Amino acid sequence: MSDSDLVKQILAALGDSDDGLDKRQLSRVLGLRPVQKSQLKSTLVELLSGGSIEKTERRRFRLKGQLPPVLVVQFHKLDIDGELLARPKDSDANIPIIRLAPNEANSGANIVGVGDFALVRLSANEDGYQARIIKKLDRDQGPILGIISKDRGQWRIDSISRKSRTSYLLRKEDLAKVKAGDLVRISPMSARSNGLRLAKLVEHIGSVDQAKSASLLTLAEHGIKEGFSAEEELQANQAKAPSLGTRTDLRDLPLITIDPDDARDFDDAVYAKPDTSKNNADGWVIYVAIADVAAFVTPGSALDDGARKRGNSVYLPDRVVPMLPERLSADLCSLRPLEDRACLMVRMVLDKNGHKLSHEFFRGIMHSKARLTYTQAQNAIDGNADKIAAPLLQSILQPLWGAYKTLQIARSKRQPLQIETDERKIRVGDNGEITSIDKKQRLDAHRLIEEFMVLANVCAAQTLENAKQPLIYRVHETPDQAKILGLAEFLRSIGLKWSKGQKPTPERFNQLLSQAANTDMQQMVNQMVLRSQMRAIYDTANRGHFGLALDQYAHFTSPIRRYADLTVHRGLIRACKLGNDGSDEKEQSELKAIAEHITATERAAMAAERDAASRYVAAFLAERIQATFTARISGITRFGVFVALDETGADGLVPIRSLGNEYFNHDEAAHTLVGRNSGGRYRLGMAVELKLIESNPVTGGLIFEMLSKPEAGAKPKRKSNYHGERKQKPHKKFKRKK
Repeated sequence: MSDSDLVKQILAALGDSDDGLDKRQLSRVLGLRPVQKSQLKSTLVELLSGGSIEKTERRRFRLKGQLPPVLVVQFHKLDIDGELLARPKDSDANIPIIRLAPNEANSGANIVGVGDFALVRLSANEDGYQARIIKKLDRDQGPILGIISKDRGQWRIDSISRKSRTSYLLRKEDLAKVKAGDLVRISPMSARSNGLRLAKLVEHIGSVDQAKSASLLTLAEHGIKEGFSAEEELQANQAKAPSLGTRTDLRDLPLITIDPDDARDFDDAVYAKPDTSKNNADGWVIYVAIADVAAFVTPGSALDDGARKRGNSVYLPDRVVPMLPERLSADLCSLRPLEDRACLMVRMVLDKNGHKLSHEFFRGIMHSKARLTYTQAQNAIDGNADKIAAPLLQSILQPLWGAYKTLQIARSKRQPLQIETDERKIRVGDNGEITSIDKKQRLDAHRLIEEFMVLANVCAAQTLENAKQPLIYRVHETPDQAKILGLAEFLRSIGLKWSKGQKPTPERFNQLLSQAANTDMQQMVNQMVLRSQMRAIYDTANRGHFGLALDQYAHFTSPIRRYADLTVHRGLIRACKLGNDGSDEKEQSELKAIAEHITATERAAMAAERDAASRYVAAFLAERIQATFTARISGITRFGVFVALDETGADGLVPIRSLGNEYFNHDEAAHTLVGRNSGGRYRLGMAVELKLIESNPVTGGLIFEMLSKPEAGAKPKRKSNYHGERKQKPHKKFKRKK
């Protein structure tokens, strides 16, 4: 038998096997003679080294990525319809989709949620695998975070997570150490009392009765610690501003900072002027100066170790958990107005069409001429300058806008992704209560600073690449096929088209967003396009930035709050010979591990910021139980609909039991719930009116009753056309008077 024929037969045999085959089984299935065993062995070695097959722990061979019929999985997230997705335990590998089968484990001992583990049986389908639960397994999650309450004379601990409503009883040895409302970490025990597992006290964190407890809960839940070690504080307090020395004196440049009104640390300063070169008519020169954090945080120091561990600053509604001590983040590193500050600057030359002709990095001392907010700068350009901005209008602000308009020409040709979503700013008073929830404005002042920073980040990546120096890129990959198929199905349900064979590009997405603009589905289409994107990560391998339509991109402009930027600064100092405190061999050998770690800390920070906002909004709305709200349906599941409130942007759930006494079927492809008898539909993006039934500040959960009737639709001809059918039993809370 030829080697190529044997390869085909081996792959076919393994493809037909659910659990793989060992060499003896393969030989028997293929009908090989004893003299062909050596050929089988060498062919298997070649297939293994080529990555076509893999070897299991039971010494069996299977196709690469093929999953066994029975395995332990963790349910790690919900898809856009609220369906549970799973992955093999302890694996983040790029594997086919594993989706929990409809009506599987909705109640009883095997009910599961995000974070749960289960032994499942898999069956292959069109987009991956479908899982049916054999047995739910205990979570291997370490200490659990909960709140103490008194229940019939016993101290009870209730989990604070929306994903787990498990309760425990505190063991007798710890009873004197707690009081009602305490936030604690506990370790579950095997013993039980009154039907609940006992738990021992691991850590006492604080009280939910104190002001701003929403952030306390969130930081504890996500393992984000405030404060710095004594050694970090000592090094920060002993730090001194660098002298001019060999640095470039940039103090005559009229640089200014433009930031949010509540910003405390200023990473970047900007200035622009027309290029006077005869060879670049109508061109511009842009200066971007960034805080020189590397001058204070040296590799291997306590400050460096702490910053690397934290990875980034965390911004919650009532506080900032900074990556660096305040002596650095809000003082020595911050580009405060009218003070000399150390900086790393890039000077960029643009032609009249916004294309970069050249760039150069400097390490210098700068002197910011003013600190403006985005609103101040925008008002000045719009003709309403205040006393701070007015003197800067002609000499600084108007040239900045001139350079920005030139950059817009290049941007329009590049066609980066232009997703616009409603974001809200939550402001919290000293008493821990929300003072306002405002929709964030998107001004040209914001876009100007963003474009300047993007260009500076590109220059940093290009410089390090040209110097053949390793670096951490900001990577945003092209959406995978599964996400595109999901988006295409959604678009079809609302009358928009996306050809399945069409290659996803930012420009194609922008065309889609333009089609939805100024319609009632605008926000929903923006959200669905956003959900179809891959998550941005940090990596030492350059795979480009899909969303920005850029081939080379690295974070350089925020070293006060992101460790990734600090590593890039050190790389530039080394590559451009700007000092002896740049990146060393040890750090460069660790960049891959650093990239993986800071990707994880960034995701934890984002989750914490989202959860803290949800808790604050839930506390804000707790006084408005039974009030009515307008919203749009943001998700459809077999157990109800998710909604986003128009007023606050808050997310909540309308359980299917509150939709009335009619049966509703979940049409997964059309993202709708369809009345079995009437054909009435609740669809994604539909505007609805709701009544608030429950608001839980501890978990951030909001429960609503649906007041709006479903949209009219044709009665379903056959029940089998839909899956995920659920019968709603009238609930006392939601039962209406006839």
